[in-house]
Amino acid sequence: MLDGPRLGPLSGRARQLVVILHGYGADGHDLIPVAEAWRPALPDAAFVAPDGPEPCAHMPDGRQWFPLDLRDPREYWAGCLGVRPAVDAFLDAELERLGLDDGALVLVGFSQGTMTALHVGLRRARPAAALVGYSGRLAGLDRLGEITARPPVTLIHGAEDDVIAATDMAVAATALDRAGLRVETHLVPRLGHEIDRRGLDFGLAAVRRALASA
Repeated sequence: MLDGPRLGPLSGRARQLVVILHGYGADGHDLIPVAEAWRPALPDAAFVAPDGPEPCAHMPDGRQWFPLDLRDPREYWAGCLGVRPAVDAFLDAELERLGLDDGALVLVGFSQGTMTALHVGLRRARPAAALVGYSGRLAGLDRLGEITARPPVTLIHGAEDDVIAATDMAVAATALDRAGLRVETHLVPRLGHEIDRRGLDFGLAAVRRALASA
């Protein structure tokens, strides 16, 4: 079972759940600062940033959602397929523990965590309130005919990202739009493969909007 750092709701009672998936070679502690930044504006939200299920092959101190050796579309797809059961089980357990359903869930990812969040979030039995992806890409561009959920999606990417090109955001947005999803994108000038205050603000606005109408 996945696990990682958590922050409880400031109000004392969780009415929403925000799950944040880290990037390749990181862990939940790298992304829990996102929760710390958003928490004052989301007092009814519980936050959790689980660690990926495997030690990172190329960064031994970190974790991975799936291996990245070839870094090609087939590997991304196979990796997302492989990790989906573990992430689904984690989401189900967290929602049950808090007495919530998918309509109160926001799934957030960074880089490889974005690939994982998009793959899982589009295939849940019920749609989440929203998906937010930072600096990532969409695996299985040709397999969106099989998706089962269409939550609103917000994609945020640094214009100067030299790890995952900003054009990947545009490719993902076009594919998701064609699949019938509502997609919002934000290209952040002078930003590399990271999340800055501008990105945090874009993400928070999307999360607040989604949970307000949930």
